[in-house]
Amino acid sequence: MTQKSILITGCSSGIGLDAAHGLRAAGWRVFASCRQPADCARLRAEGFDSPRIDYADPNSIVNGLAEVLEATGGTLDALYNNGAYACPGAVEDLPVGALRAIFETNVFGWHELTRLVIPVMRAQGHGRIINCSSVLGLVALKWRGAYVATKFAIEGLTDVLRIEMTNSAIKVILIEPGPITSNIRANAIPHFEKWINWQNSARANEYRDVLDRLYTDSGPDRFELPASAVTKKLLHALTSPRPKARYYVTTPTYLMGFLRRILPTRLLDAVILRG
Repeated sequence: MTQKSILITGCSSGIGLDAAHGLRAAGWRVFASCRQPADCARLRAEGFDSPRIDYADPNSIVNGLAEVLEATGGTLDALYNNGAYACPGAVEDLPVGALRAIFETNVFGWHELTRLVIPVMRAQGHGRIINCSSVLGLVALKWRGAYVATKFAIEGLTDVLRIEMTNSAIKVILIEPGPITSNIRANAIPHFEKWINWQNSARANEYRDVLDRLYTDSGPDRFELPASAVTKKLLHALTSPRPKARYYVTTPTYLMGFLRRILPTRLLDAVILRG
């Protein structure tokens, strides 16, 4: 049987790295892409194919996918859009430039790579496109406006694409993790420091909690699961003859998905504010 192939983005650590190892162990040929050349080199040393793909660099998207297709003879069974970052801060303190930058990576880059992959999958007669969203694509939390906005956008684009592909052999799926062990908080620090002028904010006193979470390692969040919990759902999404449209991961995602369906907006806001 021909080995199946998957392109995974954001494989330097966390969800992407665990997915790369898990899929390889399951017999897939994994193209584990990263943004930084040094991370690609590290993964190549581990035996992975690792094209450089930086969602904010359109040329790297085109060239990275071309590298994958050259290696496979022009086919690709699955795409897992995963790479993303956060930029904490109150919405009123987010410069438009910060939103442009995060949308470039978390939304526009995903969309461009997906558009390039669809003709490949259509020509071969099958394929799966899996987007890693978040519980923050279902509900909103304070201080996370930029990240929430991108995940809500991904939810909408993915839902529409899934509907549009209903009569094709391309299946489109969302994975929605809650708190997962990763470097996303540490990786958010440079973006926070670049864009958020919190000292001069009307909410300067409220930023203490944000600063504590960013700069202090206080251990795992409540209900936090390892990245392998996401990989388990990814494997089901890739191999099930009838995959779900959505895969929830962690208790908070299940809870918030349920509450969003049954509660009026004001009550849901109150629940979220209470933590």
